[in-house]
Formats: sequence, structure tokens, C-alpha cells
Amino acid sequence: MVLALVCAAMMTPMNAKTLVAYFSATGTTKAAAARLAKQHNAVLWEIEPAEKYTAEDLDWRNSKSRSSIEMNDPEERPMIKRCTNITPYDTIYVGFPIWWGICPRIINSWLDNNEPQLEGKTLIPFATSGSSGIEEAEAYLKKTYPSLKWRKGLLLNKQ
Repeated sequence: MVLALVCAAMMTPMNAKTLVAYFSATGTTKAAAARLAKQHNAVLWEIEPAEKYTAEDLDWRNSKSRSSIEMNDPEERPMIKRCTNITPYDTIYVGFPIWWGICPRIINSWLDNNEPQLEGKTLIPFATSGSSGIEEAEAYLKKTYPSLKWRKGLLLNKQ
């Protein structure tokens, strides 16, 4: 029994750190991120847009809304309010609401900004959604960022 504990301790670095980085437009993903951070004794970091989204921006039924315009352009990268120092973290949970079946483009902005520093780290996507699963978002992230080490994602709807 003691040997098993010693081996387990040797396999888990004592300085391993976890970050929960998330974008939340309405507060739903923020609540899920806070629960996840508490569960994993992780640092919580909000990926904030330089310009906050309004209710009109989030109207997916309006093809001229900000979210519709962003999601219909795969190259769109909304500006982020501030940078994240991800250097000290080994595991990073990346959270977002599902938009159009995948992550909002602001997640691409954050990943693009941090991509070189993310290599070699374990990334775990998590999402909130009213009706969609996370599978399409997982496939999108793996295809868009193939050099990053993605693990299976989590769908964290109200709990």
C-alpha cells in the first residue's frame, strides 16, 4: 500500500498546475468554469473580449449580429482584452459556450495568441450548450490545432 502511494506521488509532479481558461457570454460557462476550477484546485481565468457582447450581438437568428458575422467567417478573430501567462500550467481546461456547433471565434483568438506556449501541455475542452454536444467542437479544435495535445472534452451543462 505504501509503495503504491509512493509510486503515484512519483508519477504526478508536485509542481503540476492547472488552469481553467474560459469565455462566457451570458454567465453559464462562467459558473461551469468556477465549479471545474474548484474541483481541480485550479486557477480560474476569463477570456474576455475587448468589446463585450450585448444581447443584440448574441442574437443568432439575426444574420447581421456580431456573433453571426464572426461565426460565418472562419478567419474572424475577435480581439481579447488581456493576455494570459500560461507558462506555469501543465493542464489547461478551455471552456466556452457552443456556438454554431463549435467554439466561438474568441477561443481561436486565445489559442492563436498562445499556441507556441501551449505545445506540450494537456488541453481539455469543456463546453456548455442548450442542445448541442461537444463532439463537433472537439473535432474542430483537433483539426484546427493539430500540434496541440487535446484530451476528450466535457459537456458541463447545469449541475
